[in-house]
Amino acid sequence: MKNVLEKYADEFIQINDFIFNNPELGEEEFISSQYLVNVLKKHGFEVEYPFCSMETAFKATIIKDESLPTICFLAEYDALPGYGANGEPAHACGHNWIAATSLGSGILLSKLQNIYNGNIVVIGTPAEETLGGKCKMVEEGVFNDINIVFQCHIGEKTNLNQKTLAMDSIEFEFYGRAAHAACFPEDGINALDAVNLLFAGINCLRQHVTSDVRIHGIITNGGSAPNITPDYAACRFYIRAGSREYLNKLYKKVIDCAKGAELMTGARLRFKNFENYFDNVRYVKSLQSIMEKNLKKVGIENISSDEESSAGSSDIGNVSQVCPTMYTEIALEAPENVKVHEKEILKYLSSEYAHDKMNKSILAMVLSAVELSQNSNKF
Repeated sequence: MKNVLEKYADEFIQINDFIFNNPELGEEEFISSQYLVNVLKKHGFEVEYPFCSMETAFKATIIKDESLPTICFLAEYDALPGYGANGEPAHACGHNWIAATSLGSGILLSKLQNIYNGNIVVIGTPAEETLGGKCKMVEEGVFNDINIVFQCHIGEKTNLNQKTLAMDSIEFEFYGRAAHAACFPEDGINALDAVNLLFAGINCLRQHVTSDVRIHGIITNGGSAPNITPDYAACRFYIRAGSREYLNKLYKKVIDCAKGAELMTGARLRFKNFENYFDNVRYVKSLQSIMEKNLKKVGIENISSDEESSAGSSDIGNVSQVCPTMYTEIALEAPENVKVHEKEILKYLSSEYAHDKMNKSILAMVLSAVELSQNSNKF
């Protein structure tokens, strides 16, 4: 198997570096998605593109027999805004690496049909950083006929049990009544006061939530001039918790804070979710054991299976709620301790460090897929 990987290793590096050098924001990944689709077609995959009502999503398949198990690899390829040298988008979260690792796994597995007894799917999932393309796919049943999903992500440590937080995004709008703030203040209803009271209420709420909760918000509209009572104000919040169950309870408390601000000021409240909801990742111990064994086999030794205290959110959590998912964070092990979403990491995401971990991650995922296919009782 390693010999087969070596045959295609340079091509996998080219995928990594091409996506890195052509950063595009979520829902705008036209160059990246077309490039990835062309690579998959060249290797014999049947491709649906666009896919799932998203212009930059795709689904690539090699179906040997529909009665056999199906293993899926998820590619991401959206960049982050503002991380480039001149404020342009850049791949500071390593989604170029995810794209190459997932495509590489699907392609390598397709060359091992003599030992892999199953079907292969590679799905291109846009806008992980914003919209959460996987959320829409879950809602449309894309993973209903898939047995196991694999994805690796660059991280600070190699971790098989990386904590992710369920997340909701809420936009609050308050509608008041404008008035001259000096001459006729009694005629005004201050929408900005309602926003400020909402922030105050949420700050009080922080004392009475579990330690895994994260709540952070910004004011997106605070009025037009200091001498006019703001008749419109708006803010946006991300609220997160370690489980969807607890987040649903927290959501109601945050909404109650907004309703309290409405009651205190008289400004009319509207609220909505401005992005898809993300769920926490649900892990499967048997998959973790198989992946850990194969990571060690390919030379990745320092492996943690403990939940890390620092955590973000990802739409792969939604996938894990409906399909067994092996999500693994892989340490870059660069000369300096760099983190995703930092500019410093850009020096390494198309370097030999990224390429080495990419090829090892591909091999570990493919070894795991072959093992699973040969032992159908593990599905």
